[in-house]
Amino acid sequence: MAGKQLSHIYEKYLTHKSKLDTKVLNQQSQHWEKNFSNKPEMFGLEASKPAKKSIKIFQENNFKTIVELGSGLGRDSIFFSLNNFIVNSLDYSPSGINIINKKISEKNLKNIYTKVFDIRQKLPFEDSSIDACFSHMLYCMALTNRDLLNLNNEIKRILKPDGINIYTARNEYDGDYKKGIHRGEDLYEIDGFIIHFFSEKTIQNLMNGYKNLSIEYFEEGSFPRKLFFVCNKKIN
Repeated sequence: MAGKQLSHIYEKYLTHKSKLDTKVLNQQSQHWEKNFSNKPEMFGLEASKPAKKSIKIFQENNFKTIVELGSGLGRDSIFFSLNNFIVNSLDYSPSGINIINKKISEKNLKNIYTKVFDIRQKLPFEDSSIDACFSHMLYCMALTNRDLLNLNNEIKRILKPDGINIYTARNEYDGDYKKGIHRGEDLYEIDGFIIHFFSEKTIQNLMNGYKNLSIEYFEEGSFPRKLFFVCNKKIN
């Protein structure tokens, strides 16, 4: 992506694991669409822990424009908007975006913009135009290693100098790791949802063009899910 040549080592990383069934991966959008339609508040109304942590980082850096990728039902996008950030909220579920639009209308928010969008495509923003990107558990969706590399390069393209990319992902210490149906690489299908479990190596392989500011472990939910919180700054 963005004219970058992959190293021989990284090419091996992208291809050395078991073969991917891309048809199954592509069907995930239908599964999410069904769940969002049937459970419009499946994630609750309160902003996520990572969003609350991230907003402090954004405020410390005097950021104004944020892109949330994989915004789901909008709890974090709404939270950022209510805290006076200009928010671009993207998700590939039309039902999810419709629910967010209803919340925007109910709260009369003027600083949040939504779009139905597949993040495997080129991001719909100009180069160096965004202060920060936030995504909670998007990276651990049904995305291949190559998809993640392309996404990371696209985020780097749209970030301003010293812009920050924050993402979370379920990790290999999670109780669901290696359960369910193996879909290739570190992707496992559990109860219809395909999850890409991250290792520290996965994070390091996505560091090209970034300076890491922090990698933290945290837990979420009653299960609990075990995740990484990753904060990277774009290298100018």
